Amino acid sequence: INGEKTFVATTVAKECILGAELAANAGTKELIKGYLPFKEECCNLNPDYQPQTVNTDGWEPTRSAWKHLFPKITLCLCFLHSVLKITDRCKRSRELLADIKEKVWNIYHSITPAQFSQRIRRLREWAQTIPPETVKEKVLDLCGKVQEFKKTFDHPQAYRTSNALDRLMDYQDRLLYAMRYFHSNSDSAVLYLRSMALIWNFHPYCTRISHKDSVNRASPFGDLNGFHYHPNWLHNLLVAASIGGWKS
Repeated sequence: INGEKTFVATTVAKECILGAELAANAGTKELIKGYLPFKEECCNLNPDYQPQTVNTDGWEPTRSAWKHLFPKITLCLCFLHSVLKITDRCKRSRELLADIKEKVWNIYHSITPAQFSQRIRRLREWAQTIPPETVKEKVLDLCGKVQEFKKTFDHPQAYRTSNALDRLMDYQDRLLYAMRYFHSNSDSAVLYLRSMALIWNFHPYCTRISHKDSVNRASPFGDLNGFHYHPNWLHNLLVAASIGGWKS
């Protein structure tokens, strides 16, 4: 904002942006403030709202913030981020990287916790033979997170990677870059972030998506809620937002 670095605490699920709020920094205290509006607005609709799981990267302040806001939530660690860290260390050896990816994603597609643990053990044994120490370090680091990754077996519907978040943050990033970020103050920045989320959630799908697999899909809002108020996407947005999202 006006040249000062800031952060956007973004929450997504089922292809919708459910929260996008400014955070002055990436520390736990500020991230709690950033994710708090998501909790407040959910609890406005359902006072007993309690998400079962949340998928995050390994940034501890993010995980601490979610645990503070929802003490009963299960924190699921993003598997993809561990793979990307290995990729960053292995750019000069494509053959080795291909072998690692094949073994790592084979672990990801395990059917049972026992199979997952077994494949992790095999990867750990094989990793001892990898010559570059920097690559070996990241592979063994992934193996050391087995208990964190296995949590998703207790929650079959949980997100196992942050890919769904990354896709929508790419959308955010493109728009923010195009407007050269914010030029006024934090209040106007928040309004823009929320309007960006609304446009995304209610935008009409193109013909290819709306008729994919012979299923009539109108928008991310329709996918999430299973209905829409009006066949026109803009009317649907206006009706849904008619009371500002808050119960009267």
